[in-house]
Amino acid sequence: MNFQIHTDHSKCGDCPIRHRAVCAHCDQDELEALEEIKYYRSFEAGQTIIWSGDQMSFVGSMVSGIASLTQTMEDGRTQMVGLLLPSDFVGRPGRDFAPYDVVATTDIVMCCFRKKPFEELMAHTPHIAQRLLQMTLDELDAAREWMLVLGRKTAREKIASLLSIIARRDASLTKGGMSGPMVFDLPLTREAMADYLGLTLETVSRQMSALKRDGVILLEGKRHVTIPDMGRLMEEAGDDTDGGFLV
Repeated sequence: MNFQIHTDHSKCGDCPIRHRAVCAHCDQDELEALEEIKYYRSFEAGQTIIWSGDQMSFVGSMVSGIASLTQTMEDGRTQMVGLLLPSDFVGRPGRDFAPYDVVATTDIVMCCFRKKPFEELMAHTPHIAQRLLQMTLDELDAAREWMLVLGRKTAREKIASLLSIIARRDASLTKGGMSGPMVFDLPLTREAMADYLGLTLETVSRQMSALKRDGVILLEGKRHVTIPDMGRLMEEAGDDTDGGFLV
């Protein structure tokens, strides 16, 4: 596997995802214990991070970039079943094998922990165990909401929902809040959006153009997105403006 390992990265206290990651509630002693078992990996867009069925020797957090979770059927058909965004946790303590393919959608940096030492640390570090439980429950809520997106929402609502997810996650990482226009670079190609949403490429392109024409979003090129009014985007997504899922 073509990845790079880094050992000279910033300390945990300087981490850009520190306030959202699995170590968010750790005290200084706990951070120092994590420092002893962590290392960084970087992957290029398109590389497979983990194959389904592989034995996992590490767990970790997405520091930057986006990865997809994909499941392959016996006849070769594949389905993207989830996205991993910055601060999301990869792997499951207590589970030896990966249930999904994890593929880098963009260039990625991961903060990794050796699996066995991490599991031992969890046993006597309540802050880590509690935060991981909280993240797992949030992920469950997001999965249930995503069932609604895929099963009941129109194509326009699906596109608006995905844009709102990415926009809110970007805002949560920068601690900038959702007041005023929100600006971000869309990390997914139109093809990846179509795969994730169960739409055709033509439908995604048409709906993105319609949202732009109606002033819901502003686009520079295909990736640079500005949302003038987050409340309006949430209405287009069919969600309440007070939150939604996957924040």
